Order: sequence, then C-alpha cells, then structure tokens
Amino acid sequence: MTTQRDYYEILDVSKDADIKDVKRKYRKMAMKYHPDRNPDDESAAEKFREVTEAYEVLSDTEKRQRYDQYGHAGVDDQMQDFWSRSGAGQGSRAFNDFGDVLGDVFGQMFGGSGGGQSRGADLSYRLNITLEEANNGYDSELNIPRKASCDICHGSGAKPGTHPIPCKTCGGHGQVQVQQGFFVTRQNCPHCQGQGKKIESPCTNCRGAGRVQQKKKLKVRIPAGIYDDAQVRVTGEGEAGPNGGGAGDLYIKISLKEHEIFEREGADLHCSMPITFPQAALGAEVQAPTLSGKVKIRIPAGTESGKQFRVRGKGVQDVRLGSVGDLYVQVYIDVPKKLTDEQKTLLHAFAEGTGHDTYPECHSFLDKVKNFWDSLAK
Repeated sequence: MTTQRDYYEILDVSKDADIKDVKRKYRKMAMKYHPDRNPDDESAAEKFREVTEAYEVLSDTEKRQRYDQYGHAGVDDQMQDFWSRSGAGQGSRAFNDFGDVLGDVFGQMFGGSGGGQSRGADLSYRLNITLEEANNGYDSELNIPRKASCDICHGSGAKPGTHPIPCKTCGGHGQVQVQQGFFVTRQNCPHCQGQGKKIESPCTNCRGAGRVQQKKKLKVRIPAGIYDDAQVRVTGEGEAGPNGGGAGDLYIKISLKEHEIFEREGADLHCSMPITFPQAALGAEVQAPTLSGKVKIRIPAGTESGKQFRVRGKGVQDVRLGSVGDLYVQVYIDVPKKLTDEQKTLLHAFAEGTGHDTYPECHSFLDKVKNFWDSLAK
C-alpha cells in the first residue's frame, strides 16, 4: 500500500496557515519545480505534481476541511460523488482559484499579462555626438519613431461613442483554462487573442489597434560629462501599451564621434603634438590645444621624441565622478622634409662638429653594437 505524504508537509506550511501563506508557498515551489524549467528532471516533475495536488486541496476551504477531518479519503476522487450529494463540494470554485494562482506563476515565468492593460515596449535610440558636446552637455532634438496611443479613441480601439465589450468566451480575462489530465494551464483566448475584449465598432483612425505609428519630436538634455556607450533614460517616452496601457521608456545610447585631435580615456584627454628639432634641442615654450582653448607647455632642452607632458584639469568632465580629468600631451620631433642648400650646409657642419657629448645615447648604442660584432668574430 502506497503511503501518501501529508499536504501540509509538502507545501511546508503549518495546519493553521492562512490562504496567503499557502498561495505564497505554492508559487515559490511551482516556479522551482515546473517541468518547463526542468525539462530533463523527472523528480522535479513529480514534485511539481505533488505541490500542485497539495495546493488544490489546501487552497479550497471545503476540501481542506474534509482533508483535516478525514485525511486523503476526504478528497479522494472516488468520493467526489458522495461529497457532491452531501452539498459539501465546491469543485468549480476550487478550480477557478487554482487556475488563478497557476496563471500568476505562468505570468511570472513567461511575462503573461492576462489580457489586461500592459506596459508598452522600451525603445532604444543611438545618438552620435561630438567630444565637445559630451563635455559641455547640450539639448538634443530627436524624432523617435514609435507606437503611440491613438488620439481619437484614446487607446481603446473602439469608435468614439462606443466601447469594447468583454469577450464572452473568456469573460474578459483574456485567457482560458485548459485541463490536461491532472494539470491545469492557461492560454490566450482563441476568440479575442488574449485581449479580453471584442471591438464591434473599430476606430477608423487606428483600425481597432488602439495605437498608431508616429514620429515623436523630443527635446532631450544630454548631461555634461557623458561618456561613450552610456545610456540616457527618458521615462514614459517608449511605445504606448496595448489596451490603453502605460508607455515604456526610451533609452538613448551615446556614441562619441572620433575627434581629429584628442582621444578620450575616462575623464582624461590624450593628444600627440609635433615640435621642431630646435625646440626639442634648445627648449621652448609652446602652445598646446585643449577643449576650451590654448595652454602653454614648457619644453625642456634636450626633450626626446615621445616625451609626455601632463596638464592638470584640462581633460573632460566625468558625469559619474563629478570631476574633471587631465590632458596628456605627447610630443614628437617633426623631421624637416625639404631643406635649402644653405640649411643642408649648416646641418652638415653641425653633424661633423658633434661628439659623444652631443648624442650620448646614440654613441652608447653604437659602442654596444661594436662590442657585439667583435664577440661574433671571435
């Protein structure tokens, strides 16, 4: 003889638990053990069957009373005719309550709305902006294509002066219950396609859809210091929801255009700037570019190509940190490409007059190379 487990034990509730606790426990366990979430786990399917059976009994007042008094015999299928004749059965109400909770579970798992008003879809828009715009912030005017609530019927889908009527098949719920063996599931009503209503006189503007395609002109403030791939959320400017439901949100994704001078790294800016050979050799004061103008940089005598100079506070704003970064200027020596005969003569004279002290690193490298070649010859 098979021993049946206690329904209170299965749902992990006490015998004096109220219906709210029973429903809460069932939702949690049904979500965990549902076969769709555990397709290859036979034990999960069995546990789902167990918790569903326990909930069907403990959520119904009459069945629960019989179970508390007579145990499993009080809710045995073979005893249903007896309970019905005795006036104690409330099977249809229990079925509806059970379907409601199971529908809630499916809604959580699969995002079902149950045929009522639901929120509209979020929209995404890619906005290309310059580095200057990102640093300073600005007001951008956008034309966003989206589905908006119909101005004529105000989202109802019905011709003005008329109203949608509840679907007779699903009673306005948008879903119908389908029982397959022991399990009860919900699916969209085949007559109203999950809308829960029928429109006998459709609105001529939206043809009964309740929504129309349009382009919405929006003025959006892009905050100063915005960075590449950041998102700006505009609440309620997504698509309108079906059946007059609320609108989703608009997400503006930022793309920074390539700058001809600067590269951004966080809140810092980097740029490469050419200097002449005399400036590098003799030292000089040069002007470097910034987003707000010019800044002076002192080039020490003997500066090598690739030397980097840091200018504090001349980077960009960072909307996340609320601070301004630094500017890094890397200099390189611009070698002259065209020389006059007089300039060539002067350079030749300069080259012939230079020694180890003039180019110490160059001569040090040449000495290392000579020693290396000598070692190969031995």
